[in-house]
Amino acid sequence: MIMPETIIRHASKTAITLMAFAIVFTTCMAFVYQVTKSPIEQSEAAARMSLFRQIMPEHLHDNDLLQDTIELPPDALLGTTQPTVANIARVQGQPSAIILEAIAHDGYSGDIKLLLAIEADGTLNGVRVITHKETPGLGDYIDIAKNNWIKLFDGQSLNNGKDGDWRVKKDGGKFDYMVGATITPRAVVAAVHKALQYVEQHKQTLFVAQVDDQHNAPMEKP
Repeated sequence: MIMPETIIRHASKTAITLMAFAIVFTTCMAFVYQVTKSPIEQSEAAARMSLFRQIMPEHLHDNDLLQDTIELPPDALLGTTQPTVANIARVQGQPSAIILEAIAHDGYSGDIKLLLAIEADGTLNGVRVITHKETPGLGDYIDIAKNNWIKLFDGQSLNNGKDGDWRVKKDGGKFDYMVGATITPRAVVAAVHKALQYVEQHKQTLFVAQVDDQHNAPMEKP
């Protein structure tokens, strides 16, 4: 018959062993995380800046785009249901453009996530598709790596024509589309149009001059 003291000692040893293993495992994981955290962050930052450069000309900013950010609340015009981060481009402290995200929820196979660069005067510098689930072959042409269709938005604004122009040609608008694949471009065009409307409605709060902390006033050009 096994004595209760023996059972208790065995259970205690097992518990101590498991606890020691957990401590060692946690310590190793924490060490690995610390070692890999910086390289991963640097890699992600480099990838994001590479994407920014595709839609944001160098002459439109002299600030650190990754650090100069604002949080945007969810908004139907952006198709967002969670807060998102926008990046502000500045020249000598004055806002020149904004990079923000928008989501088209009516793609053929699901959401289409977009990144847009819009100047302070409402002109589109560029649009890129970040993620999509469109059918290979039919939806690929919204991807800049496979087609230049997305460049049709370069230089567009709400002032270039009327609202009805912001449709594919099949629907009476001005944007080309691939025959047999209307849903995808229709969703992207509508999302870009709404994003421009969002910026127009909020430009007074989006394009705010950088504040000089010492004087608590907008920085002036020299």
